[in-house]
Amino acid sequence: MILLKITNASDVVASKAGKLFEKMTPEMIDQKLVESQVIQQMIDQLQLEGLKGQISSVKGLDLADDTLITNSSFKIRTTKTF
Repeated sequence: MILLKITNASDVVASKAGKLFEKMTPEMIDQKLVESQVIQQMIDQLQLEGLKGQISSVKGLDLADDTLITNSSFKIRTTKTF
């Protein structure tokens, strides 16, 4: 299993869509937009390599050094099979 944590979603949205759009969108929407695009690009590349599997977008997980932390609001937002 691979865990990917994106920490600069707002910066990416600002660089791609402009500062005005970034200021108008909440951090949570920025995170979802970036995650959605990253997931789709990963699926496209993994399929080209012939790999099959699932990718999920999850809310309520965090990493602290070598510890995986699950919050009480843990939720799987989406899962895509490729």
